[in-house]
Amino acid sequence: MSTRLIESRPGSRPVTAPAPRSTLTWLERLVDTPPSLSLSFGRLMLGGVMFPHACQKVFGAFGGPGFSATLDSFRQHMGIPSVLAVLVILAEFFGSIGLILGLLGRVSAACIMAVMIGAVALVHAKIGFFMNWMGTGKGEGWEYHALAIGLAAILMARGSGVCSVDRWLKDRLHPKI
Repeated sequence: MSTRLIESRPGSRPVTAPAPRSTLTWLERLVDTPPSLSLSFGRLMLGGVMFPHACQKVFGAFGGPGFSATLDSFRQHMGIPSVLAVLVILAEFFGSIGLILGLLGRVSAACIMAVMIGAVALVHAKIGFFMNWMGTGKGEGWEYHALAIGLAAILMARGSGVCSVDRWLKDRLHPKI
């Protein structure tokens, strides 16, 4: 958060306080983030876990199907319209990159959250809560998705943390007094 000079007692050092939120522009609010290592860690973990999954869908990396096959699967097996399927794939890909870089972390976390909520609603809710640890179930439950949604919610609320492009931008947009 940005700061402003406030009055202090005569003879004492000037004191700074957070600037009123109304004085911040929409971009300053979007990139506003505390200097928190824990937020940076959470952001890197979520982005780092989501990125290989996105690469499976986009490039066919890590044994994934690639863009065309993923698009076909989303359309044929889940009934998702092509435009929405492309948006889901791109949200996961660019959302994970944004989280890793800490670039527009709130937007990136919202992208991942939307993808996870959609996955739960369309596929995993009917299977149940638990992952298929023993390989005997009919698919994967939604416990992994719940963790990703929870972590994304924290990042949306608090920001990208200290080691992020957002923090760098925040310092450039509203330098400390």
